[in-house]
Amino acid sequence: MSRYDPAAIEPKWQKAWEEAETFIARRDESRPKYYVLEMFPYPSGRIHMGHVRNYTMGDVVARYKKATGFNVLHPMGWDAFGMPAENAAMERGGHPKDWTYSNIATMRGQMKPLGLSIDWTREFATCDPDYYGQQQAMFIDFMEKGLVYRKAAVVNWDPVDMTVLANEQVIDGKGWRSGAPVERRELTQWFFRISDFAEELLEALDSLDNWPEKVKTMQRNWIGKSRGLQFAFSLVNGPHGHDRIEVYTTRPDTLMGASFVAISPDHPLAKVLERENPEIATFNAEARRLGTSEEEIERAEKKGIDTGLRVRHPFDENWELPVWIANFVLMDYGTGAIFGCPAHDQRDLDFARKYGLPVIDTFVALEGGEPVKDAAFVPPKTEKVRWLKNFAWPEIATGEEAIEAAIRFCEKHGIGQGVTKYRLRDWGISRQRYWGCPIPVVHCEACGTVPEKKENLPVLLPDDVTFDRPGNPLDRHPTWRDVPCPRCGAPAKRETDTMDTFVDSSWYYARFTNPWAKTPTVPEDVDYWMNVDQYIGGIEHAILHLLYSRFFARAMHICGHLPAKSKEPFEALFTQGMVTHEIYMTRDERGRPVYHLPEEVEKTEAGARLKATGEPVEVIPSAKMSKSKKNVVDPEAIIAQYGADTARWFVLSDSPPERDVEWTAAGAEAAHKHLARVHRLAAEIAASSEAGSPEADEELRRAMHRTIHDVTMGVESFGFNAAIARLYAFTNTLARSKAGAEAKREAMRTLAQLMAPMTPHLAEEVWQMLGGEGLIAEAPWPKADPAMLVEDTVTLPIQINGKRRSEIVVPKDLPREEVEKRVLQDEAVQRALQGGAPKKLIVVPGRIVNVVV
Repeated sequence: MSRYDPAAIEPKWQKAWEEAETFIARRDESRPKYYVLEMFPYPSGRIHMGHVRNYTMGDVVARYKKATGFNVLHPMGWDAFGMPAENAAMERGGHPKDWTYSNIATMRGQMKPLGLSIDWTREFATCDPDYYGQQQAMFIDFMEKGLVYRKAAVVNWDPVDMTVLANEQVIDGKGWRSGAPVERRELTQWFFRISDFAEELLEALDSLDNWPEKVKTMQRNWIGKSRGLQFAFSLVNGPHGHDRIEVYTTRPDTLMGASFVAISPDHPLAKVLERENPEIATFNAEARRLGTSEEEIERAEKKGIDTGLRVRHPFDENWELPVWIANFVLMDYGTGAIFGCPAHDQRDLDFARKYGLPVIDTFVALEGGEPVKDAAFVPPKTEKVRWLKNFAWPEIATGEEAIEAAIRFCEKHGIGQGVTKYRLRDWGISRQRYWGCPIPVVHCEACGTVPEKKENLPVLLPDDVTFDRPGNPLDRHPTWRDVPCPRCGAPAKRETDTMDTFVDSSWYYARFTNPWAKTPTVPEDVDYWMNVDQYIGGIEHAILHLLYSRFFARAMHICGHLPAKSKEPFEALFTQGMVTHEIYMTRDERGRPVYHLPEEVEKTEAGARLKATGEPVEVIPSAKMSKSKKNVVDPEAIIAQYGADTARWFVLSDSPPERDVEWTAAGAEAAHKHLARVHRLAAEIAASSEAGSPEADEELRRAMHRTIHDVTMGVESFGFNAAIARLYAFTNTLARSKAGAEAKREAMRTLAQLMAPMTPHLAEEVWQMLGGEGLIAEAPWPKADPAMLVEDTVTLPIQINGKRRSEIVVPKDLPREEVEKRVLQDEAVQRALQGGAPKKLIVVPGRIVNVVV
């Protein structure tokens, strides 16, 4: 009997699938389609177990849908532009393109042994000119439709690397790579008008029934719809041309608690004041070194400077408030100005205490309400409170009631206007770097900003660049930047900014429908293949990537590249958990942590030790796999040791797919042993000719159909671990069954079909052993016979002297006397009785039998 040998089995079946073109997707109007897509990876150099889990989940869905009759599209690509490639070129020499394509080749070589049902003929990278040339064509279309514009904006500027940094690249006020203090600088940037779609993007979330609710909530919060009051404080002593400060507030009910007005360091008034006041200029310069993200500003110490200006309170001309410049007020949010109500906002309270500003209680709790001291009183808006400063509502009212009453009051008295605003800001896509999609415009002194002619696309990145100096090499390229104007032919300059890499990943799903088209999409192909029926990826992309993709689909529809049905491009979304592992740590002579790879550590009952030295190792609880902590498991090593099917089976079986899964050596070993058992059982059944009883055959077939039903339900609902648990149970049932050879062969073939989405190579081998026709990858999914799911029998455990020793299967309506007869005929009971009679025989109908001997 041959043993289970994944090293021989897996390449054999991968070759068979390739030769049969099993997974190549072709448009076929006569068949229903199903589009499965996993979020495509960045080619960092090596895949990890997180990749294995993500793509295995998608593969289970793709193989299952193919077996159930769908024409499946399951493509693969690479999110290949971005700073890491450019940084590698700076640090190690060479070119970002070489680094990127080398990594793609490595990762493709690591992924193919997993046996994924991917149509590799559609593979592309976003740095391929065929791809980014079509992206440039769409940019020009967006310009024509007014979806893109250029304006001055405040950005994070790294003065050493001479580039704009995203908010997440600013760490403690410094550039993540250079370590230089980051400046807030005003630069001319390109923007997509995503804010014009805020309400539509918000409302459409309600129709996404197959998206996780937590993802929709995160998007709602990011879009940030709010109802508030827009009004102005009149300046008492403002400089020439400045007589008012516009403010937007979502809490107009707290106006009677205002104690100061604060403006952003980037506010037009602050810029006027800094020209005349060196102290203000110094403060503003320091404030601009903070990042522009809300999180960064929230963490920073709250600082301000009194401008000496005063404003009148809109309710009382004799009530004046001081005007401060504060480092926590952003120009990009609202109007760049706020009023502070310290009693009911902790940030305002901290600021007021620091600078000795008044704290005015506007409302208190209904029970035991006391004046604010160290903590601001900020109850939910739905909670009733006692109002001390109420001007248009009852003494006892909720915040929601007070807000609407305040807006009505202010509108009636001409103080302000109730407005709806969104937190969502337009998407700034300009990046001052080389390795990205060039923005296809030219700047001409005579014509202004002119789009490149489409016949000249793609605007290719030049290969002859160097990274020996900081900054964008495109700015100093001797020939690439200087070109004739596409409109008038006069000398002009190309735009040297490249696009944010989120642009690249915001439409790749549409390009997969025809990756080699001479236009961004082909109507027949997007009409057939779109939308993505199942999208799978990490929760870390729940906001920006998905929101930008939703915007892009709408913009593509406006420009004629997608049908109306695809304005929401992803029908169903699943966010999988991470793969985790224990961390192994020792310390060096100075007490600093030293981390070790799992293969360097030996674990025994006495504890964990380094294999090389025997030094004790501290075991830190399981965490996300991280190269820095070295708690990574190399998929290639796992495949070499156990085979791809073992890796696939383990990452699916250990926990629900939305939760984290901990990789353990013991778990992988157990998975491998189970698959070897299935292989051995298949070989035994293939060689068997034993006869069985009709009752045993019937019992096995009923178990088989229940398993078909349960596994189908598990796969359909992403309950892969539950499906696998059912497959474990059925394997045990099959191994113990007294059924005849033919019934067992039928059951074994069915087991192979049900395992095929999870362990496709082993399934093909078992299918072949048992005489299955053709490839199991092409075989139809088994269907459960409803008649076989009706439970007309019951399994009764038999306890002898309190311990379970056997069980019998009997008809549900069998009389008690008949049950007792069958129990006495059971082999285990007869051995215990040794020819005698039981002291007691108690039958609990439908549940259990107790025998006392």
